Amino acid sequence: MNNKSKKGFTLVEIMIVLVIIGLLAAIAFPAFQKVRSTSQNKAIANNLRQLAGAAQQYILESGSPTAPYAQLIGSGLYIASLETVAGEAYTGIAIDVNTTQISATKSDGTVVNYTF
Repeated sequence: MNNKSKKGFTLVEIMIVLVIIGLLAAIAFPAFQKVRSTSQNKAIANNLRQLAGAAQQYILESGSPTAPYAQLIGSGLYIASLETVAGEAYTGIAIDVNTTQISATKSDGTVVNYTF
């Protein structure tokens, strides 16, 4: 008598499943990265839009030709706090109404511009 159990999967079946999972992951990962990057760039553009609006208000109220970053963000200022994403760096930004452009540098060195 043969009392061997035939339950379970063979090595070939398990390998096929792993290959299929690997292929699906290889297809999904780049798409996820693209969506993530697009989302981060939109969040950065939104932050720059907020900065531009605050800068314009500061310039109108103060009569100054530029709006220093330190005068825009903080308790009691035009923007209470600004949540940065994706390593964007705003230090040293001065917004000039003549150029009507703000730039943010991300930690990877790429620059995102917003024109107001």
